[in-house]
Amino acid sequence: MTAPKIDLNADLGESFGSWTLGDDDALLDVITSANVACGFHAGDPTVLRRTCQRAAERGVVIGAQVGYRDLAGFGRRFMDIEADDLTNDVLYQLGALEAFAKVAGTRVRYVKPHGALYNAIVHHEAQAEAVAEAVRRYDPTLPVLGLPGSVWLAVAEGAGLTPVPEAFADRAYTPEGTLVSRREPDAVLHEPAAVAERTVRMATHHEVVASDGSLVPVRAGSVCVHGDSPGAVAMATAVRRGLEEAGVVVAPFVGGVPA
Repeated sequence: MTAPKIDLNADLGESFGSWTLGDDDALLDVITSANVACGFHAGDPTVLRRTCQRAAERGVVIGAQVGYRDLAGFGRRFMDIEADDLTNDVLYQLGALEAFAKVAGTRVRYVKPHGALYNAIVHHEAQAEAVAEAVRRYDPTLPVLGLPGSVWLAVAEGAGLTPVPEAFADRAYTPEGTLVSRREPDAVLHEPAAVAERTVRMATHHEVVASDGSLVPVRAGSVCVHGDSPGAVAMATAVRRGLEEAGVVVAPFVGGVPA
């Protein structure tokens, strides 16, 4: 029997100027893919270049985490934006991060929307189409991460892109399989052992216990641990250890870093 395999990703490059968020260096020793901010919801040029360089040095795959132009709100506020503007904003972000990845000797290997944009395109078809159009025009070989069953992944597949369903280690799920809003209590989970246990269950049994106690099917090629959560490094370490002890192969979903 073939051992189950899953990618472990985290959001990095979200510091800005003298303000530091998360421990990117420590997370890069644990994860296999890095969703690097592109300067619109977080990150500045120096942060993004450093993050890409250190990811490349560790053999961690770089993905572009594109979001709304919302530094003040950390990209977690929905924005009613025209489709052409959203497409161009995503193209701008892809180009910016690609420059830093190239200087680091690698390249952007996938795309993951961030925050409010990620959640909006679970159902918002026009915005999903706008993001897919940007990726298609930039590089249609780039896989895209998203919530299983979302409009976004369906639209991406229809546009000729490769959709990769994603699960969340440290976020609570609704009975419908979506993420519990961060405005709700217990939306973000903080206990490493419990998070590791539920991640192993997702990777091996393809299910997660929802907020109401029901079981929700989850099939994912990648699982996310949020880099901005308190104790994120301990959480990611526990998740990776739990997966490997359960016989799950932890490896990038895109097949590694190109030479």
